[in-house]
Amino acid sequence: MRDTGEGGGGDKTSKTEKDQSWIPKIIKKRVCTTFVEDSLSNGVQCQCGGARDAHASVALGDYFSTAMVNHWDSAQHSSEYPTDAFGELQFVGVSRRHSYFLRLSWDTPPSAVYNLMTGNWGLPAPNLVVSVVGGEDRTKVKTWVREVLRQGLVKASQSTGAWIVTTGMREGVGGCVGEAVRDHATAASSVSLNKVVALGIAPWGMVQNRQQLVNPQGSFPAKYSIENTSKDFCCLDNNYQAFLLVDDGTVGRRGGETRFRAKVEEYISHQRTGIWGSGSIDIPVLCMLVSGEASMLERVDRSLKTCMPWLVLAGSGGLADFLSDVLENLSLAPASNEVDGEVGPSVDLKDRVAERFKKHFPSEAESDKLVERALSIYQNRDFITFYHGEQEGPNDFDTVLLKTLVQASKQRTSADASPYSEELKLAVTWNRVDIAKSELFNGDIQWRYEDLEDSMTDALINNKPQFVRLFTENGLNIMEYLTYGRLENLFRSVADGTVLYQLLQCRLVERLGTSPPVPTFTNLQDSSNVAAGKSSPVADISLFEVAGVLDLLMGDVCQSFYYDALGLEQTSSKRRALRRASKLLRSDCMYRAERCPYPWASLFIWAVLQNRSEMAIYFWEMSVESVLSALSGCKILRELSKLEDETETKLSMKELAQRFENLAHDVFGSCYRSNESRSFTLLITQSQVWAGTTCLQMGMGADARLFFSHDGVQTLLSQIWWGDMKRNTEVWKLLLTFFCPFLCYTNLITFRKQEDHQQEEGGGEPNEDGQGRDSDSLYGTTIFSFSDIKNIEADAQGSTSPRTAAIKGIPHSHTPPKRPFIVSRWRQFWFAPVTSFLGNVLMYFLFLLLFAYVLMVDFKPPPPSGPSNTEYVLYFWVFTIVCEEIRETFFLGIVTWRQTMRVYIQDVWNKCDLVAIMLFIIGLICRMFESSYGFGRDVLCVDYMVFTLRLIHIFAIHKQLGPKIIIVGKMMKDIFFFLFFLMVWLMAYGVANQALLYSYDPRLDHIFRRVFYRPYLHIFGQIPVEEMDVGKEWDMECTDNVTLIQGGAEPCRSLSNNWLVVILLIVYLLVTNILLINLLIAMFSHTFTVVQANSDIYWKFQRYNLIVQYHSRPSLAPPFIILSHINLIIKRNIRKVPSLKIHHFVLQLSKKETNRLMTWETIQKEDFLTAQTKIQRNSDSERLKRMSVKVDGVVKHMAENRDFDHRLRALENEMEYCSNALSWIVDTLAQGSTFKPPRPPPILKDEFASSPNSA
Repeated sequence: MRDTGEGGGGDKTSKTEKDQSWIPKIIKKRVCTTFVEDSLSNGVQCQCGGARDAHASVALGDYFSTAMVNHWDSAQHSSEYPTDAFGELQFVGVSRRHSYFLRLSWDTPPSAVYNLMTGNWGLPAPNLVVSVVGGEDRTKVKTWVREVLRQGLVKASQSTGAWIVTTGMREGVGGCVGEAVRDHATAASSVSLNKVVALGIAPWGMVQNRQQLVNPQGSFPAKYSIENTSKDFCCLDNNYQAFLLVDDGTVGRRGGETRFRAKVEEYISHQRTGIWGSGSIDIPVLCMLVSGEASMLERVDRSLKTCMPWLVLAGSGGLADFLSDVLENLSLAPASNEVDGEVGPSVDLKDRVAERFKKHFPSEAESDKLVERALSIYQNRDFITFYHGEQEGPNDFDTVLLKTLVQASKQRTSADASPYSEELKLAVTWNRVDIAKSELFNGDIQWRYEDLEDSMTDALINNKPQFVRLFTENGLNIMEYLTYGRLENLFRSVADGTVLYQLLQCRLVERLGTSPPVPTFTNLQDSSNVAAGKSSPVADISLFEVAGVLDLLMGDVCQSFYYDALGLEQTSSKRRALRRASKLLRSDCMYRAERCPYPWASLFIWAVLQNRSEMAIYFWEMSVESVLSALSGCKILRELSKLEDETETKLSMKELAQRFENLAHDVFGSCYRSNESRSFTLLITQSQVWAGTTCLQMGMGADARLFFSHDGVQTLLSQIWWGDMKRNTEVWKLLLTFFCPFLCYTNLITFRKQEDHQQEEGGGEPNEDGQGRDSDSLYGTTIFSFSDIKNIEADAQGSTSPRTAAIKGIPHSHTPPKRPFIVSRWRQFWFAPVTSFLGNVLMYFLFLLLFAYVLMVDFKPPPPSGPSNTEYVLYFWVFTIVCEEIRETFFLGIVTWRQTMRVYIQDVWNKCDLVAIMLFIIGLICRMFESSYGFGRDVLCVDYMVFTLRLIHIFAIHKQLGPKIIIVGKMMKDIFFFLFFLMVWLMAYGVANQALLYSYDPRLDHIFRRVFYRPYLHIFGQIPVEEMDVGKEWDMECTDNVTLIQGGAEPCRSLSNNWLVVILLIVYLLVTNILLINLLIAMFSHTFTVVQANSDIYWKFQRYNLIVQYHSRPSLAPPFIILSHINLIIKRNIRKVPSLKIHHFVLQLSKKETNRLMTWETIQKEDFLTAQTKIQRNSDSERLKRMSVKVDGVVKHMAENRDFDHRLRALENEMEYCSNALSWIVDTLAQGSTFKPPRPPPILKDEFASSPNSA
C-alpha cells in the first residue's frame, strides 16, 4: 500500500514518515469488543453495525453478559488499539494532490489533533472556523443553498483565511462545499490558494473502501478509489485537504463523530489567531445549519450552552426551517414564568413549539424530549442568526458572518468593554478594512487608545498595513505605543525560515553560547502551549541581536543601532559589548519600558527586514529624514538579497530596493528644486536617526547609482571638486598656474566671492524670529572646498569661525579676522581637490618616466656597483607613495583595524596599489643579490605595467573617458567567457595537431609551444605551412632516430596522416576566426549597447570615490607629500590638533537646526507624495476603478428601487383590498334600514381637475 514516490520524492516521503511515526503511540482507534445482538437481524448483526463474523472471539465469548445488555454503548463495549490508518491520501484517477487522513477514537484529546494538523500537516492556523452542520443525506441540495456555499461561504472564507468543516463526503452539503473549494482554488491566485482549508470530520464506519487506508506503518500515500455504488456507505471527497475519520466502533452508523467534532470546535475557539498565537482575539468558530434532522437539536442545544454562535439558513428545509419558524414567528409574549423562584418556559409557549414540531417532523417518535431541547434553544436564541438566502444575495455573506460573530460576542463581553472592540478585532483578523471603515471608523464612534492597542499589534505582526494606516489616522499615538519591549516582541514574531530569522538565531547563539531551544512535538498532550505561542523559538531575541543583524547588513556605513538603549558604548569592541549585553539581559531589563525616540524609523527597519513592501512604504511616508530612510532601506534590502536563496524572494527584495532608490532620487529632486543650498546641507548632515551617517555615505554603501546621478548630487560634488574656483575654469589655465603659481593672484582664474557663497548656500531671507539671518545660520553651511577644512583646523585652537560653528553645530556670535589676500588666495588655489588631482597626475607621469628611465637606461648591477642615484630617487618616491597608502588606510577615523582593512580592500584600485607595492618590494629585494638580480629586474618590469595601468583610475574623472573606462571594464567579463571557449578549442586542436605531426617528441618546451602558443598564433594568420603540409618543402634538418631525438634533435614529420592535419586546421580556423571572433564581437556590441545607456550613471557614481579621495588627500603630491605627512604628525601627535578631514562631507548641526531641516524635508516629501497621488488618480486605471465603484453604487440603488417597487405594489394591492372591503361595507349598510346616515357619503375628488393651475 505504501508508495514511496519517484525520483526526488523519496527523501520527502521518508521525512514525512519520520515526522508521523509517533502517531500510533498517541492516537488510538476503537474496535467493538462486546457483541450486542441487534433484534432486527436475527442474531446475525451487532448493534454496532458489524456482522457477527467480523467480531473477534473475545467479543462473542461472554454470552451471559451480552444477554444482560439491551443497548450497545461505545464507551463500554469497545476498546482502544493503536491506529492503523494515517498518512497521506491519493485519489486514484481524480487528483494528484495528496490529502492528509487519520483514523482516531472519538475521545482523542482535541489539542493533540489540532497540533498535528497545524504542526505536522502544515495546515495554516485559521482566522475563522465555519462548521457546516446538516445536509448530510443524499437528497438534492437546493439551488440557492449551492450558490450561498459557492459565492458566499467559500468566497468569504478566502478573504478571511478560514477552515470549513464538514463531513468530507461526496454527498449532500459536503460535496457542494468540496466543489466550491475546488472552483475557487482554480480561479484564485497562488497567493490565496492556501487560505481556505476544507476539513472533513467523518465517521470511520461510513467510509466506503476504508480498508484501502489501513496500514499500521502509515500510508505515504494510500491509493484510494472513489466508487458511488453503495447505499450504506459514502466516499471521501477529493477536494478536501485533510480528513479526521472518527472511530467509535460502529459500522454504517452516522453520528459517531458528533461529540468529537463539538470538542474540536470548542478547543479551537480558545486558541489565539495570528502567527504563534499573537492575534488579539481567540479564533472565532461559527456553526452553520443547513437543513438537518430533528436529532440535531441536541447538538445545537449543547453548543449554544457553550456560547457558540449559529447561523441558520432559513428555507433550506428540515431543522433550519423549524428553528426559523419557532424563533422568528412565535409571539414575543413572555417566554418564561417564575414558580418558586425558578424560571421555566411558559405552558403556552411549550404548546406552540410542540405544535410546530409536529408540523415539521410529523413522524418523529420522541417528540417530548426534542421539544424540551427546542425550548432550551429558545432561551439562548441571542446566539442564533437567520439568513434568508432566497431574499438576500450571497455577495454580502462575509458581512453576515461578521455580524453573527459580533452579535454573539456582545452577549459574552463584559459591560466595561467597548461594544465595538470585538467587531474591530474580527475585522482585523479577517483583514476587512472596508468593513472597519464603513461600520467602525465612520466618525460615530469615539475610540480610546486601549481599544486600538491590541488590534494594532495584530495588524503589525500579521502584515495588514491598511489597518495600521487606519489606526494611525484615527487616534493611535505611535509614540506612546512603541516601546523597546514591544519592538522586541515584533522581532520575535518573525516567521521561521526567513533570512531575518536565521540571522537573529545566529546572533542569539553567539550571545547564549548554545543553540536556542526549538519546540518539538515529543509530548502531544502538553504541546498546546507551543501552538499558543508560549514557547516561541525566538523568545529570547533582544535589541542586541537586532543591532547585530543591522551591523552585518549596514557594514561600516553607520554606527551600531540601539546601543544607547542598551547602555553600550559605540566605541566598544564586539566582545566587550557582548559581555555587557549578556549581563544586562540577565537583569530586569528596565529599558524595555522606555519609548522609542524614533518609532517610525524603527518600524520601517522592522518592515524592511521582513521584505514587507506595502508596510515599509507606509512607514517610510511617516518617518523623518525621508531621503536617508529610503537609501537605508535600499541598502538593507540589497544586502539581504545577497543572503537570500529563493529566487522569487530575492527578486522581490531587489525590486523593493530599486523602488526605495527611486523614492530617494525623486524626493531629493523635489528638495533640490525648492532650495539648492538646503538640499546640499541635507546630503552631508549627520543623522541622529540613522546612527550618525549621511545621505552620501548611505547612498555609496547602498550602491545607489541612480541617486548619485542626480544633478543636485553632482552639483555638490563639482563644487567640492573645484573648491573656491569657478566650475567653468579651463584646464589649460590650471596647468599654467600650476607651473607659474604667481598667476593665481591675477584674473586668469576666477574665484568665487563670499557673496557667491551666500547666494549658493541660501538666500538672506528672514527667519521665523524676524531676524535677518540667511539660511546658513538656520541649516548650516556646506563644506565646498579644501580651504574650509584648513580654516577649521587652523582655528581649532582659537576662536570659532562661522563655518566652524556651522559644521560643529554651535552658534557663533562674532566674525573672525580675515586672512591677508596673499595667504587666502594661495590657499584657495592649492587646497582645492582639483589642484591636488592635477598635481598628482603630473607627478605620476614624472614617476612613470623616471621608472622607465631606470629600467631601460640606468639599471645597474647589484651592490657595490649599483644602484644608481636615479634608482635611489625612485625608491624614495615609492616610499612616499607607501606612506600615503598607509595614511589612507589607517588614519580614516574608523574604530577597529578590521573595519579599516575591510574598507580599504573593498576598492579595486586599492588592490591594484597593493599588488604594485608588493611587486616593487619583491623586485627591490631580489635585485640586490647577484643570484636573483635578473629575476628582480623582471619583477620590476612587470610592476611597471601595474603602475602604468593605475592611470586608468586617474582618468576616470574625465567626463568623456570615464564612461568609456566603465564600458571597457564590463567588456573584460566578456573576454573571460571568450577565453574559456577559445581554450577548449585551442587545447583540442593543439593536442591533436601535435600528435598527428610528430609521432614522438619528448621535449616539453616544444610541446607546450606547439600545443598552446602556435594554435593561438594561427588566429592572427601566422601559419607555418611548410611544417604542417608535407607537400611543401621543409628545410629543417630532422631525424627519426629515437636516441637523437631524446638528445635534442628535431624529429621528422609523420607523413601518413597529414591529410587529417590539414582538415583539422581548416576546421579550427573556421571555428576560431569566424565563429568565436564574431561571437566576441557580438558580445562586445551587446555589452556596449546595454552599458552605454547607463554608463553616465555609473561614471557619476564612481566619480564620488575619486572626489572623496582627493578631498582628503594632502595638497602636495609624491614625493613632496612627505612634507605634508611630517606636518600631520606634528599636528596630531605634538600639537594634538584633531583632524576634521577624516570625516568626508559630514556636517553636525544643533538639535534646533536639525529639526528645522527635517521639517523642510518633510514638507518637500509631502508635496512630492501629493503630486504622485494626483498623477495616480488621473491615470486610466484609477479612473476605471472609480467608474466601477460608481456603477456598483448605481446597480445597488437600482436593486433598492426594485425592492421599493415591490413594496409599493404590495401596498397598492392592500389599499385596493381595503377600498373594496370598505365599499362592500358601505353598500351593505346602505341597503339596510337600521339607521339613516346624517349626511351623504363622501365623493372622491379629482385633484388635477380641481387644481387652479391645471389649465
